[in-house]
Amino acid sequence: MNSRISAAEKTALFLHGRYGHEIEKGIPENPFKVLISCVLSQRTREENTAIASKSLFSVASTPEGISKIPLEELQRLIKAAGLAKQKAKNILQICGAILENGDNVPSNREELMKLPGVGPKTADITLCYGFGIPCIPVDVHVNRISRRIGLVDGPVKLEEVGGLLQKIFGRKDWRIVNRGLVLFGREKCLPRNPKCGICELNEFCKFGRQALNKRA
Repeated sequence: MNSRISAAEKTALFLHGRYGHEIEKGIPENPFKVLISCVLSQRTREENTAIASKSLFSVASTPEGISKIPLEELQRLIKAAGLAKQKAKNILQICGAILENGDNVPSNREELMKLPGVGPKTADITLCYGFGIPCIPVDVHVNRISRRIGLVDGPVKLEEVGGLLQKIFGRKDWRIVNRGLVLFGREKCLPRNPKCGICELNEFCKFGRQALNKRA
């Protein structure tokens, strides 16, 4: 069996066992709130995104409601997420575009990516968690771990990672792969000082085997 396919199957099995119950709860979520939260999350830490999202949605949580917030007030509400001027501008333009579309968030990748400040990751997260459409959004955790395991090899560009993963994982596993790798990246496969010594994926993880061999 192809080693990458074998590693993919083992990874999916592990993620289902570890995080499956938690991940399947609450999906799909509100597409608009998923979209706006993802815009807020760009180039900032997760805790800052949570603070900014809570601050904004406590005042308004619909395209119409947010569109009525003055620009300076919107900037103040989302300040914790950083880049408040640009993000506020993008959010207001997104709200305007959605209202012109009959108050409907686009449910396909191409239309989502026409919105200001929406790139591949934001579009995919909105589809996956807002509409329940299977895909593999690629954030820093998914990118890092898939390369460490060896699911993605060589000089592959970031924007190509999701497509490659969708080829080696079954469609039914796409959501668990995305969210599961994010959670595992916070728990064990950390950017620095990953916990390879107690990692359940060492059997087939290239990075983990190399790290353990160096310690031996």
